[in-house]
Amino acid sequence: MRSGSESILLAEPVSVGVNDASAVGEARRRAGGITQALGFNETAAGEVAIAATELANNVHRHGQGGEVILQPLQSEAGLGLEILAVDRGPGIADIRQALSDGFSTGGTSGTGLGAARRMAQEFDVFSEAGKGTIVMTRFWPNGHAAAELETGAVCLRKPGEDACGDAWAMTSDAATGRTAILVADGLGHGAGAAQASRRAIEVFHDNSQRPPGQIVERLHAGLRGTRGAAVAVVEIWKRERRLNFAGLGNIAGVLLSGLTSKNLVSHNGTAGVEARRVQEFPHEWTGDSLLVMHSDGLAQHWSLASHRGLMAKPPSVIAGLLYRDHRRVRDDVTVLVARETAA
Repeated sequence: MRSGSESILLAEPVSVGVNDASAVGEARRRAGGITQALGFNETAAGEVAIAATELANNVHRHGQGGEVILQPLQSEAGLGLEILAVDRGPGIADIRQALSDGFSTGGTSGTGLGAARRMAQEFDVFSEAGKGTIVMTRFWPNGHAAAELETGAVCLRKPGEDACGDAWAMTSDAATGRTAILVADGLGHGAGAAQASRRAIEVFHDNSQRPPGQIVERLHAGLRGTRGAAVAVVEIWKRERRLNFAGLGNIAGVLLSGLTSKNLVSHNGTAGVEARRVQEFPHEWTGDSLLVMHSDGLAQHWSLASHRGLMAKPPSVIAGLLYRDHRRVRDDVTVLVARETAA
């Protein structure tokens, strides 16, 4: 049974590698294709195209190469698009100056980051000397309705594959303050893995009001006949300050709060293939809790502690940094970050 606010895959996220000047045009073209698929009006599509161009230029000229990631978004108010620009360049010495009109260190007009900030409905930047920069922009032509949780994710196919075997989905209910999240990793890569993860999303949405343990059991039954998938489901009761988690396989879950970090436990198995045991684990959810979930396309050993100020940034920026620094290029990758929406 479906209810509440649901996330759906509107168009596949795209990553454009920015290693030379020609990639700037590619980023603009890819952004145009997605805005057309999402039905953006001419003005909104034009603003996205300009921002994609400026951010890609910034990665090329100042970041010494990197990526521009284009991701469709959905809220109750309508559709949107996120652009994440990530690089491992020298960093931005003075972000305030870099955002000011007319400032440039690369012989351009200096409108790059400033133009992106003016056009986007959401904007943030995180930069570290010698480590690189993450810039997030979000465009909502018809406005944006805030959900119970603020989320950010990177979900991309393995390089060279035609389809992404990873997927994620979320439902939220404003009346109860409950949010449920699924991360699925179809076995292997390519079309067969994508089929399994898409089926997992369908089963999740049909059962999203059930507790996580029951959802995982339904996923195991519903994925029979596919390759199967590693799956993890979390539900967060914001008002009751609790989190419940259940998983099969190697989807990682980490709950961060203050200086503490707690790994969320999944049992061995593959939904649709083998599940010896499904168990749901309860945890406390606090106002400063940060949830990170990811597939095995991200290395297990990571830490946010060495990145000063990162925990205060939007989830998309945190997800972008984890992707940039810890991705395993031999696999599809999903990294999802969630926290309470700021009042």
